[in-house]
Amino acid sequence: MSICWLNGEFLPLEDAKIHVLDRGFIFGDSIYEVIPVYGGKLFRLEEHLQRLINNLAAVKIDPKLNVQELRGLLEALVEHNGSGDLSVYVQVSRGVAARDHAFPELCLATIFAMANPLVGCSEKTLSEGASAITLDDIRWRYCHIKTTSLLANILLRQQALEEDATEAILIRDGLVTEGAASNLFLVVDTVLLTPPKSTFLLPGITRDLILELATKQNIAYKECDIEQSTLNSASEIWLSSSTKEIVPVTRLNGKQVGNGKPGNLWVQMNTHFQNYKDKVRQGLIN
Repeated sequence: MSICWLNGEFLPLEDAKIHVLDRGFIFGDSIYEVIPVYGGKLFRLEEHLQRLINNLAAVKIDPKLNVQELRGLLEALVEHNGSGDLSVYVQVSRGVAARDHAFPELCLATIFAMANPLVGCSEKTLSEGASAITLDDIRWRYCHIKTTSLLANILLRQQALEEDATEAILIRDGLVTEGAASNLFLVVDTVLLTPPKSTFLLPGITRDLILELATKQNIAYKECDIEQSTLNSASEIWLSSSTKEIVPVTRLNGKQVGNGKPGNLWVQMNTHFQNYKDKVRQGLIN
């Protein structure tokens, strides 16, 4: 039975109740975070918590908890759910108030966290690669804020699924931004490319780790604007996210990417990433 945390109390997930006037429910006026857990160890916890705090500040939600308190409750949540490999979801809404677009004067934030078994990529996807399509980026201008207002992302991802693709890679004003639920990497002339951080894409925790590993392993990379023509001619395409890690894309818009198999640089980076995870499991790094 999954145990969650809601407003200061641990309880079975099926017993958790949130008021119908909660602004997270009414407006999507809330911020969320997803943190993988490997062997009971919260992965890149400090980075995830900092992003959560940054996003809450960006939308002016005060959780009334500091980083140390958030860390403590998440570590306790993992223990309540048997440790192991988990996906921890945290959501903080502005709280319960009469429906009005204006911020309520007196409102306590609703804080919810749950843990579920971690479901990563299948062995089939890792060995054969995923498929993707390109779609216009119809989202708002503040994609760097990890808000629960995800309807545009949902519609884009669903269109991809209906066209037998795993993910939608988004294009805004002729430039590639990211996936509907992932960050993006390309390999062009043996150089790893990724769009630079901006308000048009999420500052991914896995994205940043990939660049850290590239630096340590002397893998050449650039953060730069990427035109759709560059995407179309890339020898490798990767998607990254906290739960799916690094996914090779071997078909784009129905056409083969590179030789149609996960590329050599992806194999190298995935090995470095798995080695890093193993060190986290062993408690050698945080």
